[in-house]
Amino acid sequence: MRFSDSSVAQQVAAELSLAPNQVAAALGLFAEGATLPFIARYRKEVTGGLDEVQIRDLRDRAVYLTELESRRAFILESVEEQGALSPELARQIRNAVTKQALEDLYLPFRPRRRTRATTARERGLEPLADAIWGGKVDDSGAKREAEAFVQRLKAAAGASDGAPTGERTSPAEILEEVPDADAALQGARDILAERVSEDAGIRGHVRDACRKGGNLYARVLRGKKDLPEARRFRDYFQHSEPLRRVQSHRILALRRGEAEGILAWGVEAPEELPRWVEGRVVAQRPARRQMAAVAADAWKRLLQPAMETELKGELKEGADEEAIRIFGTNLENLLLQAPAGERPVLGLDPGFRTGVKVAMVSPTGVVVDTAVLPLHQEERFRKGIAELVGKHRPELIAVGNGTASRETEQAVRETLATLPETGARPAVPAVVSVNEAGASVYSASELAGQELPELDVSLRGAVSIARRLQDPLAELVKIDPRSIGVGQYQHDVNQARLTQRLDEVVEGCVNRVGVEVNTASPSLLRYVAGIGPALAENIARLRDERGRLSSRKELLDVPKLGPKAFEQAAGFLRIRGGAHPLDATAVHPERYGLVHRMAGELNTDVAGLVENESLLDRLEASLDRYVTEDVGRPTLEDILSELRLPGRDPRESFEAPVFRDDVRTPEDLKVDMVLQGVVTNVVAFGAFVDIGVHQDGLVHISQLADRFVRDPNEIVAVGQRVRVRVVSLELDRGRIGLSMKEAG
Repeated sequence: MRFSDSSVAQQVAAELSLAPNQVAAALGLFAEGATLPFIARYRKEVTGGLDEVQIRDLRDRAVYLTELESRRAFILESVEEQGALSPELARQIRNAVTKQALEDLYLPFRPRRRTRATTARERGLEPLADAIWGGKVDDSGAKREAEAFVQRLKAAAGASDGAPTGERTSPAEILEEVPDADAALQGARDILAERVSEDAGIRGHVRDACRKGGNLYARVLRGKKDLPEARRFRDYFQHSEPLRRVQSHRILALRRGEAEGILAWGVEAPEELPRWVEGRVVAQRPARRQMAAVAADAWKRLLQPAMETELKGELKEGADEEAIRIFGTNLENLLLQAPAGERPVLGLDPGFRTGVKVAMVSPTGVVVDTAVLPLHQEERFRKGIAELVGKHRPELIAVGNGTASRETEQAVRETLATLPETGARPAVPAVVSVNEAGASVYSASELAGQELPELDVSLRGAVSIARRLQDPLAELVKIDPRSIGVGQYQHDVNQARLTQRLDEVVEGCVNRVGVEVNTASPSLLRYVAGIGPALAENIARLRDERGRLSSRKELLDVPKLGPKAFEQAAGFLRIRGGAHPLDATAVHPERYGLVHRMAGELNTDVAGLVENESLLDRLEASLDRYVTEDVGRPTLEDILSELRLPGRDPRESFEAPVFRDDVRTPEDLKVDMVLQGVVTNVVAFGAFVDIGVHQDGLVHISQLADRFVRDPNEIVAVGQRVRVRVVSLELDRGRIGLSMKEAG
């Protein structure tokens, strides 16, 4: 990644209220090929302690400004080549601070499709247009100039007497198209209308006025109101609101309705704008009637449609960014859900018609048994569950939350209630409802075929459900985030931008938690800083060849994994039970020497220092003595934390939610009923909560708390357990209204 010059760092620093040296240092690290997680975790001294969010923001802004400078240079060169770069225009281009402002200035000089103004210029009407625009003639004078133009055409056409002139358009041909003064004036007005619509000052004012005082409108298309598929858009059949108050989710809903042929929507400009344009255009020009006609045409035919298209695109871009932000936050919370850990799990993928698919997995996720049990045959189902539990003694039973989940969960609980407690631990495992979104996508994927080639596609979903209870992060990285169901209109937003953001979220989560080299799948390894898909496969291949890797140093034996990739990745890769005690921690190998020195000065070795509270307390008291130019307090404190809790998982401890046994379907719900649920999705207008009835309820943003809430993510997160109260039921529309107020 390369940035244009030091002025970019200065500007980014000013805009984001950061020190210029911090920004310059971070951008320098990016330019050297460093990754965002590595910079945030292992280069705190270099960046002055900037966190991951700050580093991402400054990088994104630097990219924008660098692209802006590149575009500025291109526009200056292009306009100069056309011989149109006046000192004033050059000043305006150099002072433009946004891409939009640059494009407004460049608009008159861009290669363009043929327009009415293009044709008028080819007919030779630009001098007449210039005379009107420059105030050289009044309305009567403009008429006389137009008549004189036509007379000259007639004279030229007569003189040529039909003989070829060598010109692209002969006077006789022009005369056919401009037979009189009115036609000549119309052509001149076409030229001027385009000139008005391309004026950067006028476009800028109109755009700002529309943003501040315009309205968004929507209406249902004729003949579509009573269609079943139109019910989802009922709120927008006759809709209007100020543009400045429009929420992102409404823009996405309107675009979906437009794409499905149900709605039409657009932007209405403030009523006073056409008059403002007329006043600006007519000004002190004596040809007032001509200029008034120019202003009206420029507004109706060119400016207003162009601004509406532009503002709709702007609204779409803003809605995309908000939806992508929310999706990223939801995905992060989902990936960082508490893992059940290395415990034997029985995974169940419920189903009525095809039966319940069952997979037993070991503490490390290895499939040890599978079955398909018919839910509708009660005795066979119970017998099968009892046998599997007795044989494999799972600690947890993970039940997917799709169709037939509550019935399956209830049948399992009733079966477990009849089992005796035997042995050193209870034979009755805990039953946990697991969000199964994306499990079917994984089952049919090429990756699932490679990981579980011996299993039928239908059984792979049960394996995924069991594994995602053990470690949500390790399992969910195998699935396209857009298939996990925590987004809002995710298929409608900018897909390139969405993919970039979601990849960054996954990368951030993976590196925050750390990855065990000897058990991680290539799907997980690829998100480690500096690795990527190819190196992930190479690591897995070397690991399989050697049985396991015993030290971080062995990573340098991985084909094509050089010193730079090792530097970026090593701190995020863990090797438990390896040759070096620090290989299981987040301490970077570049600091091993420092830790050895610390241990030696405390008369022990590194192994004796790890988790030795008394020695670590002594180390903490004298930590400043280890501060150098390269190693500051932030890094030393991180090292100390790792020595106290080596390889600590930052995720919360696992606790299973509990649903009410007497509520299984939406029909079981009653207004004012209080329930426990799990947040499955957070959107701009609230949060969806699974309350165990196969249909999520909505806690509207106004019902999240007894105070004003600007962003639902301030209150709730995907995977969070919440208590809710039923406030409304519209089962015919598939709507369950919930509230977190007064629900505990």
